[in-house]
Formats: sequence, structure tokens, C-alpha cells
Amino acid sequence: MKEYVSLQPLILLKMTTTGKIELMAPAGNFESLQAALDNGADSVYFGVEQLNMRARASINFTIDDLPEIASRCEVNNVRTYLTLNTIIYDHDLSIVKTLLDEAKAANLTAVIAMDQAVIAYARQIGMEVHISTQINITNIETVKFYALFADTMVLSRELSLRQVKKICDQIEKEQIKGPSGNLVEIEIFGHGALCMAVSGKCYLSLHSHNSSANRGACKQNCRKKYTVIDQESGFEVELDNEYMMSPKDLCTLDFLDQVIDAGTKVLKIEGRGRAPEYVAKVIKTYREAIDAYYAEEYSEEKVEAWMGELKKVYNRGFWSGYYLGQKLGEWSEGSGSHATQKKVYVGKGMHYFPKANIGEFKIEAYDIKLGDTLLITGPTTGAQEVELSEMMVNDEQLEMASKGDSCTIKLPFRIRNSDKLYKIVKA
Repeated sequence: MKEYVSLQPLILLKMTTTGKIELMAPAGNFESLQAALDNGADSVYFGVEQLNMRARASINFTIDDLPEIASRCEVNNVRTYLTLNTIIYDHDLSIVKTLLDEAKAANLTAVIAMDQAVIAYARQIGMEVHISTQINITNIETVKFYALFADTMVLSRELSLRQVKKICDQIEKEQIKGPSGNLVEIEIFGHGALCMAVSGKCYLSLHSHNSSANRGACKQNCRKKYTVIDQESGFEVELDNEYMMSPKDLCTLDFLDQVIDAGTKVLKIEGRGRAPEYVAKVIKTYREAIDAYYAEEYSEEKVEAWMGELKKVYNRGFWSGYYLGQKLGEWSEGSGSHATQKKVYVGKGMHYFPKANIGEFKIEAYDIKLGDTLLITGPTTGAQEVELSEMMVNDEQLEMASKGDSCTIKLPFRIRNSDKLYKIVKA
């Protein structure tokens, strides 16, 4: 587990509340939403159509989806947060109000906002507000100001844990309360992609493609490889082995105890644009780590195993961000994912036999054989991994199924015709 890098000793106290830190999961579509619910998320956050910071990165939900999202989460006692955190122009105001009205009617828990127009209208209709990281809250006086409007605030991603703890301590000491009458809760980013820009405010994409990152349409310029040219001499240098504007992914799992001890109440996992198996794996891992902390079973040995699990899904390598006061900026060493595993498409679901708990699949691509790890995804199924121990192929018990075959597999969950079957292989 990582140690603080500090000039002065830092004494952290345990949280005084009896509840655990809230684990917030991303949901870019129904597959990811179900994956979050199945793996222990306390809350989910999601965008609707174009008015969120992942407008192009994921499929996104529609206004008509809000009742189903609310219903699924309510059954699981999971809170629901609508992200409406882009820059808002006059022509957006009508849809903003319609969206907030529908969110209120669907009984969503809160809206995550950064534009004052969104904050004001949400307060007008009596909807709980959470302040987005785009506001860039870095001090206690700013917390006091936004406490007039919001119960939860996402701090700037550039703060150290020392600074986070100081803000949390001051909230307690000065009894700073939000509109609900409860103490303001502090949320921080815990895992996932980091942006080189301060609290996400970037203009590269707008400059190069007329596509605003602050309107949810980032073109990911920073994730590319560049050549630097001296304009006076024409001397050209290729930046080798380092994508100097593309940070590694944030990971706090190996110092999660320090994050909780700092007084944060909500741990946010980034990844609305990532696949459902990413959501399933990351949420499951952090759920286990959080529960282990409160059971006083959080250990270096377990952390090592958890880190191995996180490396299996999409990542650009990991670093601790700015939390521990270490050197700033750990850049990716290559484009794309460093995951140790990947999925390959195999086939699709055809039928489910509920009395026998058996799923039928049509194999359309790669072979599968006994011993393989399979991934099944779908809007209601989420992302489920199973080890293939037995199967029937064209009504015969065989060890392998190939393209064109129909196979049946005993499963502990229901599948649907829309589900997709994948095989997990080494990357």
C-alpha cells in the first residue's frame, strides 16, 4: 500500500459516521447499469442524450429510459444521479428544464451539475443537486458558497489527500450543511481515466475539430502521439515511449484506507464510455476492498490480488493521481489499453430454459472449449463471467463448439435473445 509523500506528518482519523463510503458506478447503457447493480454499487451516475460530458463516448440513455433506470435501481436500493454537467447555452434551456422535470417525476435521487442555470432550476423544482468537478472546488469557502444549493460536492481532481482531509474536517468543525439540513458530503474520483486539463476543462478538441470537450464531444487529442518541431531550425523530435498529454488511469485501491480516513463520503468510479465488463470488474473489486476495510481485513496481500483483477480490463496503466503528493504527471507509454485480457465475440443468445437453468447459444465466430472463461452481456443480463465446465453441442456432450454450432450451457442466471457471448483471452 502506498505511503504519503509529505514534508510534515499527517495524522488521519477514522470516519465518525457508521455508514460506509458510497461506491458510485458509471453507467453508459443498460448493460453497464445492470453490471453496476449486480456487483455492489451504492449509486450510479449516467447521462441522457447530448447534455453530459460523455455525449459521444457512450450510447447514452434517452429521457424515456429514466423510469426504467429509476425502477431497476430502486429495487436494489441504489441511488441515481443524472449528469447534466456540460456548458449550457440559451437554446439548451428548454430541454434542460424538460429533462429535469422528467428526472424529478421519475424520482431520481439527484442531478450532477456545473452550470448555474441547471443548479437554479433543479433547486426551483426541489431536486437535490450535486456539484460537478467542472466547478473546480479547491477550498472551504467555495464549499460554503455551494452549500447554499447542494448537499454533495465533487472536489477538484488536482487536490492532495491532505487538502481533501482539511476540507472534510472544516465541514465537520463549522457544521456546514446543504439544503437538506445535513452536513455537506465530499465526493472524489477514485478510479478511471484522467484528463490532462484542470478539472476537465480542455479546448484542444474545439480548436482542432470544432468539437467541444466541454459539451461532451471530446475528440481525445491528448491520447495521441506527437512530433515536436522547432519552428526556427526545423529540427524535429518524435516523443518516443511517452504520450505526454495522456495520463495513466487513476487508481486509489492500494491506498483506499487513506482515502476513507480522509473523510470522503463518496468514491466515484469513472467509465461511462467503457464496456460493461469493465464496470463489473472494477465495481466488484472496489466493493470487496471497501467491505474489507470496514471489516478490518484490508491488507497488502489482498491489494495485490485486487490490482491483478483491475489490470484485466481496460486501463492505460495506473497511478495515484495528485492524492499522495508525488511527482505530477505519469504519462501513458502507449496508445489504447494495457489490459491483460480481452474479449472476442463468439455468438449470441437464442433461448433460455428456466426449469433446467440452461442457456442456448448460436456460435457465429470463434470456437469455445471446456475450460474457457466466457462473458455474456446484455441490457438486462449486465456482464456475467462463467467458467465453461460442460456443454451440449448439437444435442451431444462435447468439449468444443465451432462456428455454426448450437450449444447449451448450464447457467446460474437467465439469458435473453439479445445477449452476446464472448470468450475471454489473454491480451
